[in-house]
Amino acid sequence: MSTKDFIEKDFYKVLGVPKDATEAEIKKAYRKLAREFHPDANKGNVKAEERFKEISEANDVLGDSKKRKEYDEARALFGNGGFRPGPGAGGGNFNFDLGDLFGGGPQGQGAGGAGGFGGGIGDVFGGLFNRSGGPAGPRTQPRRGQDIDTEVTLSFTEAVDGATVPLRMTSQAPCKACTGTGDKNGTPRVCPTCVGTGQVARGSGGGFSLTDPCPDCKGRGLIAEHPCMECKGSGRAKSSRTMQVRIPAGVSDNQRIRLRGKGAPGERGGPAGDLYVTVHVDAHPVFGRKDDNLTVTVPVTFVEAALGGEVKVPTLGGPSVTLKLPPGTPNGRTMRARGRGAVRKDGTRGDLLVTVEVAVPEDLSDKARDALEAYREATAGEDPRAELFQAAKGA
Repeated sequence: MSTKDFIEKDFYKVLGVPKDATEAEIKKAYRKLAREFHPDANKGNVKAEERFKEISEANDVLGDSKKRKEYDEARALFGNGGFRPGPGAGGGNFNFDLGDLFGGGPQGQGAGGAGGFGGGIGDVFGGLFNRSGGPAGPRTQPRRGQDIDTEVTLSFTEAVDGATVPLRMTSQAPCKACTGTGDKNGTPRVCPTCVGTGQVARGSGGGFSLTDPCPDCKGRGLIAEHPCMECKGSGRAKSSRTMQVRIPAGVSDNQRIRLRGKGAPGERGGPAGDLYVTVHVDAHPVFGRKDDNLTVTVPVTFVEAALGGEVKVPTLGGPSVTLKLPPGTPNGRTMRARGRGAVRKDGTRGDLLVTVEVAVPEDLSDKARDALEAYREATAGEDPRAELFQAAKGA
């Protein structure tokens, strides 16, 4: 998330809650909106997908008490996008500790949510104020590794039960030839333009300045006197590796999973990025899926549907179950075998939804045909379509 987005976005408005909302109110609002705009419930709806991203982004910040405090303080300081210094702006009297707000903190955990802020709010707004008019002094900042996107295809059974799969990934990593320094001798020098900060200030008026990545060192804070031939002085090179990744049970088709810290390695002690895995699930010849429930269509005879009886039903990877058909079961009726579905997030299982399909025989023996003819004569006075025509006339 950019600095501008962080300051200007009203996450309370996104979730539809007041600024003094409790944690429970925020959680309730998020769950309601997430269900409404989840991509699985809005296939192909780009607007719903963007709305879901906004909702998730807002919840990442407001759902975490520490991030919410930092967000509220930053919004109060900048006045929802415009800088609002308190009394005595030259000295900077504020109702919170600027050292806490702009100082270094633990690195963020990932992009796409509030964790993408980097080293706390300090990294987002680092160097924003330059009250002394000079550089902050030489220092090279740790840099978080890049996020990696990849895809994996699972069988239907693997998606339901979970699976460990090998993933081969190519990403940027510290160059092995120069150990990530960018200099073939391993002795880069501090960039004189930004004095090792990786940032340069630009005036913005109003007594404060904004920062941009240093154009000379590209934000690294270091310049290679003798550029490494492998990485051309960048300190980064392509690296391939194979990881064993555990895909959780119950994952659905096109679901995107985030694995923290499994992305590209960071620089200068910075944390690794995140790995995002988009899962594709192959179809099953017998079973289907509806949320946490599995589905199956079972053929039954006319006699079983009319007179009732017991029917064996297959389950996914387990023993069959026996369902009792009541007499007069109509075609298309759905029954439920509890606990035979997909694994939920809490470890419990959904149900197996069994739909009855009355099978009509293509070939009849003489004995069976005679029996059906006798049945037709016995029910000659019945008209199952009588109510249909009656309703059609009255409409």
